[in-house]
Amino acid sequence: MVARAPDDRLRWHRTTIGGRAVMYGDAGDGPPVVFLHGWGLSARSYAQALPLIAATGSRVIAPALPGFGRSDALEGDYTFEKLVAWLLELLDTLDLHEPAAFIGHSFGGAVATATAWEHPDRVRSLVLVNSIGGSVWKNGRRGERLLADRPLWDWGLRLPGEFGGRDYRKVLPVVVRDLVGNALSNPRALRRAADLARNADLRDELATLAERGLPVSILWGSEDNVVPEATFLAMCDAAGAPGDIIENAGHSWLLADPEGFGELVTNSLAVQRTLTERTSDARRGPPRGASGLVDDEPDDPGVEATA
Repeated sequence: MVARAPDDRLRWHRTTIGGRAVMYGDAGDGPPVVFLHGWGLSARSYAQALPLIAATGSRVIAPALPGFGRSDALEGDYTFEKLVAWLLELLDTLDLHEPAAFIGHSFGGAVATATAWEHPDRVRSLVLVNSIGGSVWKNGRRGERLLADRPLWDWGLRLPGEFGGRDYRKVLPVVVRDLVGNALSNPRALRRAADLARNADLRDELATLAERGLPVSILWGSEDNVVPEATFLAMCDAAGAPGDIIENAGHSWLLADPEGFGELVTNSLAVQRTLTERTSDARRGPPRGASGLVDDEPDDPGVEATA
């Protein structure tokens, strides 16, 4: 296991899984938080926001998913099963076995959801940010139309508009570096991940997570041109969660506003911890007497209990 710095700064490390290179960021100390980046990017694009989460008393692990950010690609078609197995092998390599809070942006949100569904013992909560997985593109007279039906040219027309605002100018060079670097080094991996993202329908998995009682927070930017409102609403409905809408925010708002993102995520994690603790207390039941039985009767059986 790679030694970590004791402060909250994000440090970059390289390890291997099955002989394949894996790059990841690591910051802070405390309960583990796993951050999964969006399609076309790497964890480096979020380097300003992640230390803010670590500073609240968490250890943040932010891997570059296979085929992104100098992590070697997977063989064959991409599936969530492969990505989840890769991710868990990385966490095992880092000797991180306790349940972690998972935060996923866009494509990373779907990988986080699949991980929670397949391995509930490794995930203590989910924060999904402008995530795919709801599958619905739009609702019309003929019913639902899925994201898989959305023409590629429509995606291409809308994506550049995400970075047209003034707030994105300071992060645009980082985003372009990631996008261009990934496209040049692993174009097939990007295409395979894009195919998986377009067809991702994790509504049944989200419903199962809701039945299990897993705390799930769903965040969405009101001006998102990549993941439409119909997808967000479908995810909220499946997860039984109200969701939070970030006003005047696009698909990658967390890059332009790392402080606001850090604050929102920190609040979500705090609420989720409280819910988890209350659920655990409820499952344990009321205090027990010395005999191990519930102590709900008066000590003297001849004395009637009074309110």
